[in-house]
Amino acid sequence: MWIVGALGSVAGLAAVVVGIGTLLPRDHVAFRSIILKQPLDTVWPVISDIAAWPSWNKGLKRVERQPDRDGHAVFMVEDSNGSLPSEVLEEAPPPKATLVTRIQEAGLPFGGTWTWKAEPVESGVRVSITENGSVYNPFFRFMSKFVFGHHRNMDSYLKALGQRFGEAVEPG
Repeated sequence: MWIVGALGSVAGLAAVVVGIGTLLPRDHVAFRSIILKQPLDTVWPVISDIAAWPSWNKGLKRVERQPDRDGHAVFMVEDSNGSLPSEVLEEAPPPKATLVTRIQEAGLPFGGTWTWKAEPVESGVRVSITENGSVYNPFFRFMSKFVFGHHRNMDSYLKALGQRFGEAVEPG
């Protein structure tokens, strides 16, 4: 009898999570930035060399170049959660220093773009990431909003980038 009660509680909790997820907006914008005490010409090559990201971001297992799609470079980026194809939509060297990537995979519960920008500031360079994301599945929408947070991966990348230059940074 207690098994039936436990299963009913789990089903009820899942229904509440999906119900709340259904009420949340599908799309979101998240932003994070750091300031590095480095010149732009030193930081930008590290950001824009996607294939070399695992050399400084220990959260990544590997990055492999894939065949181009519609004239855009595509990289398979693998971390502990699996692999995601990332298409480079835009890459502009300094002074614009912008890199825009998009998750390029149909059928995933989420998608969107990351826009990296690097701009000189008085004390070095501000590096920012803007995520224009969509979470299609209501369960994952709930988890993304309340459990994982929209900023978690951006914070991880920016902290790893800071460590690459020997700087402890706190994204904000």
